[in-house]
Amino acid sequence: MADIVIVAYRPKPGQAEALVKLAAGHVPTLRRLGLATDRPAMVMTNKDGVIVEVFEWADSGIAKAHQTPEVQEMWARYAAACDYIPLRELPEAAEMFAEFKPVNV
Repeated sequence: MADIVIVAYRPKPGQAEALVKLAAGHVPTLRRLGLATDRPAMVMTNKDGVIVEVFEWADSGIAKAHQTPEVQEMWARYAAACDYIPLRELPEAAEMFAEFKPVNV
């Protein structure tokens, strides 16, 4: 069964641009490897510059991603550019209608 995920990335100092570039290639790479579905993905930012991404894993995609060297390399670049944070840390998460700005990737 496929799962839709929402993930938040807080850029490390000086890494905001690098993070946006990573986000631009993230889901396309996962799709190419058969790990994400064709459901439209969304990349957005909050008022503090945190990047939020919404996408759908293919069936067993997350498990396979953990065994795919290309994905592991990409995740290492993410680790250098950002910190993964829980959605509850976003001020917008406390709002009834959380508002974000689209990121053109």
